Amino acid sequence: MNPILFAVLLVAGIGLVAGIGLAVASAIMAVPTDEKAEAITEILPGANCGACGFSGCSGYAAALSSGKTTNTAMCAPGGNEVSAKIAEYLGVEAGSVIPSCAVVLCQGNISNATTKMVYNGVRSCRMASQLYGGPKDCVYGCVGLGDCVNVCPYDAIHICDGVARINPLVCRACKKCVNSCPKGLIELMPLHMARAAVLCKNHDKGALTRKECKTGCIGCMKCVKACEYGAVTVENNTAHVDYEKCVGCGKCNDACPVGCIEVIIPGGRNN
Repeated sequence: MNPILFAVLLVAGIGLVAGIGLAVASAIMAVPTDEKAEAITEILPGANCGACGFSGCSGYAAALSSGKTTNTAMCAPGGNEVSAKIAEYLGVEAGSVIPSCAVVLCQGNISNATTKMVYNGVRSCRMASQLYGGPKDCVYGCVGLGDCVNVCPYDAIHICDGVARINPLVCRACKKCVNSCPKGLIELMPLHMARAAVLCKNHDKGALTRKECKTGCIGCMKCVKACEYGAVTVENNTAHVDYEKCVGCGKCNDACPVGCIEVIIPGGRNN
């Protein structure tokens, strides 16, 4: 037999046997598809943000399909519309999604905060923070290099005068920005009614904070005394608001001598 023809036939035979083997193996080892989970995944927005507590949309869909959870209101980006569609598909009662928005707890812009150096390194908050806590004197404040901007899939975040700002009308509460901030300055706030927010996380004593930022919390306790609902406390030289207790009356805002407390209302801010 012609050596070339023999080589061709040999290779073709090996390929045929290997192909048959792979086909048999794939049939034997095939993982059954969960059609219900796939249908739920199609309903979900596809953000894969993990805000639901599962490993993305497919993880949440699998949990709903298997009965691991019956809560249809765990997808913040999808909101009540997605919750209703999932409930209709599963034949269960729809849960209610509380509207939320991410808020940057810092006002250390170029007018308020002082700086200790000019940073010319990698444009990353996480990288810059490793160099003496960042370019600003306040090591607790927003670095302003946009790590949160880069991860937001909804274009809800922009850097304004050196500080990240989030548009509450666009934010879908996916938590990606929350997880990206190396300073832990971003948190979710319920927006179904007005709430007060302390836009500062500086833990230094008041005198030092004043040198670092004009609008930094000095822990003076005036907001605590002004609140009639026990919603405001001061811990480690910084005021905190319990959103469950806050009614958005604004008395803490009026009492704050440095203006670091804002009342955030559905649809925007009320300074």
